[in-house]
Amino acid sequence: MSIKSRVVLGSALALLVLSACNDKNADKAASASASASASASASSNEVAATVDGTAISKKQLDQIMQQQAGQGMPDTPETRKMIIDNLAMQLLVAKEAVKKGLEKTPDVADQLEMTRQSILANAFVKDYIKTAAVTDEGLKAEYEDFKTKNGGNEFKARHILVKTEDEAKDIIVKIKKDIKAFEGLAKSKSLDPGSKVSGGDLGWFNPRGMVPEFGAAVAKLEKGKFTEEPVKSQYGYHVIVLDDSRPVAVPPLEEVKAGLTQQLQQKNLKKMLDDMKAKAKIEIKEAPAAASAPAATAPLTVTPTVVPAASASASASADAAKK
Repeated sequence: MSIKSRVVLGSALALLVLSACNDKNADKAASASASASASASASSNEVAATVDGTAISKKQLDQIMQQQAGQGMPDTPETRKMIIDNLAMQLLVAKEAVKKGLEKTPDVADQLEMTRQSILANAFVKDYIKTAAVTDEGLKAEYEDFKTKNGGNEFKARHILVKTEDEAKDIIVKIKKDIKAFEGLAKSKSLDPGSKVSGGDLGWFNPRGMVPEFGAAVAKLEKGKFTEEPVKSQYGYHVIVLDDSRPVAVPPLEEVKAGLTQQLQQKNLKKMLDDMKAKAKIEIKEAPAAASAPAATAPLTVTPTVVPAASASASASADAAKK
């Protein structure tokens, strides 16, 4: 059984990494307007409009159009005119703000500086992701780790989850007499809403994707056998029947090389950022705000682009045995 040749990236990356990933996703989504983006580099000096003599470049228009295409907005002449209108209005109002000296007020100056830092930080991360070299040794080590985590066997099993050990033992007594009773018992007694409707069937799964106690118990079972002692986990007590098992065919390196390369780049980036932070002298002068206080917007979430007014209108339960 071949597993999907994709690599799930770690979720513990810093916000900077997430920003870089979002930028990559936006680039992919912009393929709908590929003709516009392809000509942008050749026409970076072209002017889309002027406002009292100040130019709005075609490149700037294309970049914003790409962002909006990623949100489902069509790239049409009407849409581009709407964006130009919004940019023109933004430019006019910004000029009036400068005339009044508002950019020098403490609040506005702080926001401008945070936006500047955000743009620079994200530019650094994008550049790192684009240019960071991944060694063959590092890639091989990442692949070995990938094989360890995704190889071995996968299992097809059923389970019944109950609240108490006595309930589980009572079920075990009943299925020892008649294993065919398992399905009905699962439907009537199991506390797992995701599997009880199908008689406790969990389908095929990797035991590493289950809570440790459950995964370990399944791995020890023989095909057609069930756990003769209740398996305790954080969810309660399980009675498990193993229906089948099969080896997992790990895809060759070439099939997952792109994903592993990206994963390794992000691991290296996180390490570099962690080292950078460890070497810095960070002094917290004020305790974090109380939980009831409104949360401040993180600097790196600031996106200094125009969102067209029309873009607003253009827009399970897991198995109880699983993590």
